[in-house]
Amino acid sequence: MPAVTPPPQKSGCVKWGLIGCLGVILMIAVFAGVIVTIAFGTMKTTDVYRGARRSAERDPRVIQALGSPIRPGLWVSGNINVKGRRGDADIEFPIRGPKGKARVHALATKQSGTWHYSELTVTPANGSPIDLLTP
Repeated sequence: MPAVTPPPQKSGCVKWGLIGCLGVILMIAVFAGVIVTIAFGTMKTTDVYRGARRSAERDPRVIQALGSPIRPGLWVSGNINVKGRRGDADIEFPIRGPKGKARVHALATKQSGTWHYSELTVTPANGSPIDLLTP
């Protein structure tokens, strides 16, 4: 009777190497997510964001287009730079109401501690832009 040789044993190094690599990738993704969430959350606490959001939520034309209540979306994109009592901002964020969604875009400068908007528009998903700086 011929001798039967058992199949070669696998060391398991490849399996543990893949698990380790996936763990590192997962940790990097979680870290990046936390950083992005903190950055967007910080932008939502600024006066320029709150002023733009409040203007959009109270404008009768926006209420007519989106319905009421109007709620802000999760993400804010753009740049806000402040140095003392001066600064500039270029931000965009989503809002939504019962009738639809829109995007708010704000360009502003801060002078003597007060934000002044040079552009503040709401663009509904299915409509024309609404200039919040003109009645």
